[in-house]
Amino acid sequence: MSASSPHGLLINGEWVSTSQAAPNTNPSNLADVVGEYAQGDASHVDAAVAAATAAFPAWSTSGIQARHDALDKIGNEILARREELGALLAREEGKTRAEGIGEVARAGQIFKFFAGECLRLAGETVPSVRPGIGVEVTREPIGVVGLITPWNFPMAIPAWKIAPALAFGNCVVLKPADLVPGSAWALAEIIHRSGIPAGVFNLVMGRGRVIGEALVQHPGVAAISFTGSVGVGRGIAQACVQNGKKVQLEMGGKNPQVVLDDADLAQAVELSAQSAFYSTGQRCTASSRLIVTQGIYPKFIEALQARMAKIKVGDALATGTDVGPVVSQAQLEQDLSYVEIAKAEGGVLAAGGLRVACHTGSGNEGFFMAPALFVDTAPAMRINREEVFGPVASVTRVRDYDEALAVANDTEFGLSAGIATTSLKYATHFKRHAQAGMVMVNLPTAGVDYHVPFGGRKGSSYGPREQGRYAQEFFTTVKTAYTLA
Repeated sequence: MSASSPHGLLINGEWVSTSQAAPNTNPSNLADVVGEYAQGDASHVDAAVAAATAAFPAWSTSGIQARHDALDKIGNEILARREELGALLAREEGKTRAEGIGEVARAGQIFKFFAGECLRLAGETVPSVRPGIGVEVTREPIGVVGLITPWNFPMAIPAWKIAPALAFGNCVVLKPADLVPGSAWALAEIIHRSGIPAGVFNLVMGRGRVIGEALVQHPGVAAISFTGSVGVGRGIAQACVQNGKKVQLEMGGKNPQVVLDDADLAQAVELSAQSAFYSTGQRCTASSRLIVTQGIYPKFIEALQARMAKIKVGDALATGTDVGPVVSQAQLEQDLSYVEIAKAEGGVLAAGGLRVACHTGSGNEGFFMAPALFVDTAPAMRINREEVFGPVASVTRVRDYDEALAVANDTEFGLSAGIATTSLKYATHFKRHAQAGMVMVNLPTAGVDYHVPFGGRKGSSYGPREQGRYAQEFFTTVKTAYTLA
């Protein structure tokens, strides 16, 4: 493939050109085109699924050492190239360079963790209630898996889906978000050179309504793992149930961060700023609802405003940038529309909320927005009910811990929840009673480890957890075998 050619699809171990390609634009510098990336169609999904189906019998029964070695090699190369790949990620998605490098490192660690899981596969041998019969309980791969990933973590989320799928013997068709094909293509290129047989991993880029729909409806796909919006996720769930596919969904969040009167003020302000505004607020675990008890409320608002004044919004690749651009024009328009909605409903804009006339060193424009803080908001306001997915946070004043917990749980979502307190009593109670899949005590709600389960409850997640050893629940099926002695 020449340097000027569009980056192709990966199907059955070959790079495939298409009749259409789309530019990948840097949101920090709209004049900078990261590259041209091929756009597939339903016929390419058919070819990828056929290749994966053909590769499945050999891969699903392959030696665990070979699988380990391939995944470990992938992880090692990702880690060795973290600076380069982190810069690519920042350039196409808008995270700061440091955040991009951190995400790439996490992707490498995920592959290495699941390389180890290849060697830790286990089952059970149990006695039967009938004399002379042995019972074995084992796990087997489920087949061809369709992976549909979002734009906000273009390396880490593909990694935490691909790595366990391959480790447990499945074959993969990856459909990355069309806003961020560069990171997915780079990851696919590393996988392609890892020694994994042709057809085991396939990359099909293109529009979600074309590629995603074809994957979900394809009879050769046994399971779909999706991370993205609530509306799309619910549609995928319905289609998968109708077609008898296994499905795993990670969707929205409207995560609460509770701050109690006894909290360490500096710590509470820092973790709230980190959770709400860093990575441009484009994290499903971001704490967009700050729920603050009345005793500390005035001091907290004043201190948070002062902290926000120090946030430098700018080019994701520039030294000293704290918050990069919003990922796209459409997302920026959505963020700004919620600022107007909140003001119309009576929220008081205490900081930011405007498009920033921020430019790169060469004077080119990007999708920059000053992080927005609303105070004196009510739980019923749309700003506290609907996911904005941008650098926008609202503060609600409550009387005490009991009201704070009730407000925190008053949402259709349940991904992550945090509390800032020095009270062991309240921290312990919150960990048990917060209606969320992940709970943080005196830590940002955004920021999780790669070796433990990730996921939520209520409208945030559906199906088995992702990451860590719990990933086997989705990527394997259980078999019980009886043998007469």
